[in-house]
Amino acid sequence: MKAISLSEPRHIKVIDIPEPQMGPEDVLVDIRFIGLCGTDLNSYRGRLALLTYPRIPGHEVSGVIVAKGQAVPDGVKVGSQVTLSPYSTCGICPACRSGRPNCCQFNETLGVQRDGAMMDKFAIHYSEIFASEILTLQELALVEPLSVGYHAANRGRVSEIDTVMVIGCGTVGIGVMVAAARKGATVIAVDVDDSKLVKARAFGAQHTINSQKQDVLQEVARLTNHEGVSVAIEAVGLPGTFRLAIEAVSYAGRVVYVGYAKEPVTYVTTDFVRKELDILGSRNALRVFPAVIKMLEKRERPFGDLVTKVFPFASTAQALQSWDDNPARFTKILVAFNGHN
Repeated sequence: MKAISLSEPRHIKVIDIPEPQMGPEDVLVDIRFIGLCGTDLNSYRGRLALLTYPRIPGHEVSGVIVAKGQAVPDGVKVGSQVTLSPYSTCGICPACRSGRPNCCQFNETLGVQRDGAMMDKFAIHYSEIFASEILTLQELALVEPLSVGYHAANRGRVSEIDTVMVIGCGTVGIGVMVAAARKGATVIAVDVDDSKLVKARAFGAQHTINSQKQDVLQEVARLTNHEGVSVAIEAVGLPGTFRLAIEAVSYAGRVVYVGYAKEPVTYVTTDFVRKELDILGSRNALRVFPAVIKMLEKRERPFGDLVTKVFPFASTAQALQSWDDNPARFTKILVAFNGHN
């Protein structure tokens, strides 16, 4: 069967691989859509330290179950439309023992530390699949990145009394905004692209700031009576935005980092202590996939509008090159498999 391989930075090719081997507790998923995220773009660019080449990408997945092992429970049905969790857990490291397997010390995410699902069919343990009878296959491919944002809002302990600044209006940032708005918080979206800021308002942002045209700290001061935001969540991964989160947050505030900075970040650390900040990392997602699926099923927001363009399987290289050439143009790219669009 066919798969997409990233053989080295900026080199994508179609390869032939054997059919997946199913274990007794596995399901076989006919892949329909794979979402591309910033991790995939950085893998393509050769900027992801966690990844070795060659690698089959693909961790934002939707598909249809076409077979299952003999030990898979009856409740898992052939024909179900599903997404899947791309993470792995060891069960014995400190993170797993403390109930936070999303940051397992030995995690191997699909498409990063191990080959992903960018292939015709993919076998995975039944416990890692999540079905919906309501969502489209395109919508199911959005569940993982939105879950990452949802988890970040949970890490920030966002509540109805908070003002939350979200830096970055990509799909993960949108996931943060939706989760924060559902919790009753006031949401401020920050980005460099006006079209993305317009979209952010449709997903729960009450205020928007274009950081290329406005002074973010002045706008935050104006919107918060000069107190600063109670929670700042960084979903970009740049040294400047890492520092901005610290500068914009209030005394006794919380800072959550979702983005991976690609170079060292330097700080004047006085505010860490003077403000007595909680500085938190947020990695992957805990088992919030069912909650995110329910959220999508309610159709409270125009989630389908997050998909900027769908490329056919054979044009995966073109998809990544287009994104590399013009990152601001895209919110979410999907790659369609097996003739779907």
